[in-house]
This record gives sequence, C-alpha cells and structure tokens, in this order.
Amino acid sequence: MRDQTASGANSGGCRSGSVLSPRVLNRTLLQRQLLLSRADLSVPEAIRHLIGLQAQASNPPYIGLWTRLEDFRHEDLSQLLLERQVVRIALMRSTLHLVTAHDCLGLRPLLQPVLDRGLKGSYGRKLAGLNLGAIAAAGRTLAEQEPRTFSELGSLLGNQWPDTDPAALAAVVRTLVPLVQVPPRGIWGVGGLAAHTPAETWLGNPLQASMGPDEMLLRYLTAFGPATVQDMQTWSGLTRLREAVDRLRPRLMTYRDEHGSELFDVTGLPLTDPESLAPLRFLPEFDNMLLSYADRSRIIAEEYRSRVFTVNGIIRATVLVDGFVSGTWKVERSRGSAILVIEPFKPLSTENQTALAEEGSRLLRFIAEDAETYDIRYVKPE
Repeated sequence: MRDQTASGANSGGCRSGSVLSPRVLNRTLLQRQLLLSRADLSVPEAIRHLIGLQAQASNPPYIGLWTRLEDFRHEDLSQLLLERQVVRIALMRSTLHLVTAHDCLGLRPLLQPVLDRGLKGSYGRKLAGLNLGAIAAAGRTLAEQEPRTFSELGSLLGNQWPDTDPAALAAVVRTLVPLVQVPPRGIWGVGGLAAHTPAETWLGNPLQASMGPDEMLLRYLTAFGPATVQDMQTWSGLTRLREAVDRLRPRLMTYRDEHGSELFDVTGLPLTDPESLAPLRFLPEFDNMLLSYADRSRIIAEEYRSRVFTVNGIIRATVLVDGFVSGTWKVERSRGSAILVIEPFKPLSTENQTALAEEGSRLLRFIAEDAETYDIRYVKPE
C-alpha cells in the first residue's frame, strides 16, 4: 500500500485510520530522534526532548548526543553532570537513564511500579516477611551521609539484617529510594565506582508528583511516535496504559501499521516524507531507538535482531544505513592506535563505504581524541 504522507505534510492531513508503511515510520522516527540531520539544540533541550538516554554504561550517552547534535563536545555533558543539571537514575524499564534534573524529579514517582515489580521478581522470596520500609529508611540515611556503592549499602545494612542477602538489601534501597549515581561516575574519561545518594539530597528539591501518565505518554509520542500501546509499555516498563491512551484519544491522531495494529500520535506533529534521505549514522550501545518498541521493524529487521541483542543483555552499537540497522561497530585501542571495526550485515556499496569512512573518522576522533593513529576496518559479511 502506498505511504499515507507527503513531504512536509502535517499529521492532521492524514485520515484517521490511514495505513503507515515501515518506511514512513522509519523516517518519522529518525526525524524525531534528531537523526535525519544534526540538531541545533542545547544538550539539556536534547535530553529533555529524547526523554533521557539509556545510561547503564558511562560513554554511550556521549556518543548518542554526538551523533544527534551539532558540534557536541564531551565537556558539554560532563559539565552538566557536575553542575547537577542532569543526573543518572533508574527510570524506564528499571534501567539507568540520563535525564534532566526536572525530569528526574517528575518521572521517578510515576515509574515506581516498574521498580517495585523488578524487586519482587528478583528478590521477592529473599525479602519475604521483612519490613521493606525500615530497610529503605536505613539505607536512605546511609546514602545521605555520603554517596555509597550498592556493595557498601548491602554490607552496612547487613549489620541490622544479618540473615538477609546483602544484594537484596541494597536492591530494596535502589527500589524505594530515588538514588542517583554521582560523579565522577558518568564523566567522560574518568573512572570511579558507581556511588549513589538520594535525588532529593543531590538536587536540593523533593520529588514531584506533577507529571502524570498522560504527559509522559505525550512526550514519548513526540520523541518516538506514532506508536502502539504495547510500544509505550515496552518503553516505560509500565503496564495497563490502555486506559491512559483512551483518555488521551481526543488529543491524538490514530493510524494503522501494515499488520493492522493501531498507532497513536500527537495531533499536529508531522509525519516525514518516506523518500527523505537518511544519512549514515553510528548509534551507541543501548540506544533507546532500539529499546522503545514492542515491534522494532521500523528500525531493525527481525533477521538481524540476534546480532544486536545479545543473550547476556548487551545491546551492541549499531550502524544505520538508509535509516535501518545494517551492522555493528566497536573501537579497538592498542598502543596509541584507535581502530573502528565495522561489521556490516550485508555487503556495502562503494558509496556507503565512503560515507561510513567519513562519518567513522569523525566518530573515532571523538571517542579516541588522544590516539596517535586512526584506522577503519571492515569485517566481511557472513
């Protein structure tokens, strides 16, 4: 079926129920994720627009911003972390995200059920019969005194609960207390253990219950839409969002994908011309583009999924060719050299190899600015 959109068209110009092809969804996603062209936004503006970046590893958020923003430098993010304008905290899917201070305070209460479910699934039996509130209160006091690692929290709490697994005790605090990871963790080029303190202590403000599910879902659609209810639940980790979406229907456009699934979008947001050129892009490990949909076909073919999503939970860094995941990449360092290793899933045209080399050279110098020599190596497709 023909794509139901045109260049520059507003979503309001498409009939409710129109069928959107994977290519329309792909180009619209790239546009909203700042990947059709690098955006002239401040770092806080970009992080807020994207509703954070997944950040269980320190460097991927830097690379994710570099590939999306004009003239992004390491210190542009590092300084924000040091100034407490952005923080790293467990949020969507109970995973660590880099978000603005404002979003940290607003999103964390809303996503509490996601963390609660994770705690119960991982440690429910070990914590049966215990007063979790008392454990959390004791852990909060310890983390307010000074930033603590989870190992330290578990060990110290073990003095009061000696018969309980220290990891389970630390998990209670992580779940019931909004802990942020403090610098130097997360600063580019700086090591350090992951130490935590309560968000309220670090930011000097209380959590806010001002953001409800409606606002959160509208912001998700602004950055990731059009999307299904299942997509919204996959992104957030929350369940039973159908009620919130039904409440929002008067403010939403509805479409269908080629499988007949209902897609929702914010009224007035444009869909993107499916013929728009998509520049080659390097995405970091754990990029939210790959983690925010139940159906990922708008960005990655199912046949390649196992080559990106590993059995041990790592989501590899990927290459976008014509807007779709078409390979993986990594940087190897040795004796002053930095080598960008690109593993395409299928043979690349000469034109794409040239474009990847140009973008890859810029990426190498961003990641390994202290290297003496640079090189790019391609792994022959299987």
